[in-house]
Amino acid sequence: MNIILLSGGSGKRLWPLSNDIRSKQFIKLFKKDDDSYESMVQRVYRQITTVDPDAKVTIATSKTQVSAIRNQLGEKVDICIEPCRRDTFPAIALAALYLYDVLKVSLDEAVAICPADPFVENSYYEAVGKLVNLATSNNANLTLMGIEPTYPSEKYGYIIPESDENVSKVLEFKEKPDTVTAEKYISQGALWNAGVFAFKLGYIVNKAHELIDFTDYYDLLNKYETLTKISFDYAVVENENNIQVMRYSGEWKDVGTWNMMSEVMTDDTIGNVVLDNECSNTQVINELDIPILCMGCKDMVIAASSDGILVCDKERSDYMKSYVEKFDGDVMFAEKSWGIYNVIDIQPGAMTVKIALQAGSNMKYHSHELRDEVWTIVSGNGTVVINGEKKKVSAGDIINIARGTKHTIFADTDMNIIEVQVGTEIDKFDKKVFNNDF
Repeated sequence: MNIILLSGGSGKRLWPLSNDIRSKQFIKLFKKDDDSYESMVQRVYRQITTVDPDAKVTIATSKTQVSAIRNQLGEKVDICIEPCRRDTFPAIALAALYLYDVLKVSLDEAVAICPADPFVENSYYEAVGKLVNLATSNNANLTLMGIEPTYPSEKYGYIIPESDENVSKVLEFKEKPDTVTAEKYISQGALWNAGVFAFKLGYIVNKAHELIDFTDYYDLLNKYETLTKISFDYAVVENENNIQVMRYSGEWKDVGTWNMMSEVMTDDTIGNVVLDNECSNTQVINELDIPILCMGCKDMVIAASSDGILVCDKERSDYMKSYVEKFDGDVMFAEKSWGIYNVIDIQPGAMTVKIALQAGSNMKYHSHELRDEVWTIVSGNGTVVINGEKKKVSAGDIINIARGTKHTIFADTDMNIIEVQVGTEIDKFDKKVFNNDF
């Protein structure tokens, strides 16, 4: 099974745990059998490979999410990087050309497109496998998955099938309706459009050439910023006559808000949290190093991270995006390919960062022109490289890095480092990366 996972989204709806770098699919809220926590993207990958151990997974995403993906999934997946956001049709076209020109996937092979963040049972990915088989048989150019509605939702588009058979031709599509209209659609056998579909790779490659002027993947990548923003539904689905839909009736939840996320969280509390006996229907997530005590809280979600603190009635969480947009500040927490980067203090001319470096990983070999840095090794062992010279370091060692100095660090064990940045201008773009053969 060949699957492209679409991993997009900004960090507004699950603030303050999500931000412009850590989208909702990377927040670790789901407990595993060993009592550790996994994120939605880790859960999705685990489910896919449980259903099909030989599945080939490619994630289509923006460059800001690459480090988080590598941090959580390592090299298990391929990544197709969008230079900028251009909506789902350009993203899928680029990913299809990536499969064809870079990964050398045959044009006759069927491919499934899925979001990277649904909360589902394994049967969902078994159904995706059936979609791929239907696409392979080539009875239709596109095969969609339609979710059996559980209530008349205003949040989703609807697919109207020709019949109530498990697989049916599509009669028409409907935009997101009001509740009364949604009830009417459901009475006609309508299904939720979850953005899950399959096709032969050649179909999308040809469609991309029809709608975009380019030669191959590399040319499309270079022209990507000039492409018109348009969804896959508008560009392809609604203009395709030979299209069918397969029903899916298993559990499916779009956890796009704290209200929905709280319904699927394994635990009511994560982190240093105490609830009194009067609390009910309240979930609390604390990523800070200070305790949270909740007393008499009802129907609430509380979340605390380096980026802020949310105290919210669950029903009101659907409306928080416009309020979060009023906050203006740098991202304080980010997952890197090598570990965790957490800003713990900002002062005029200085910033202090807590770094957790994973064993066997390393930062890029880089320099800064506008700031000096001081690294204090709190725990672990590794090797620092300064202007090409290597030095073993361990807990208690202090490394002074002057501006303009090329530097990196390799972790022999898990390492914790306090980094103090000092300069008249501290800018995240003040970084020059160099090749190395260390």
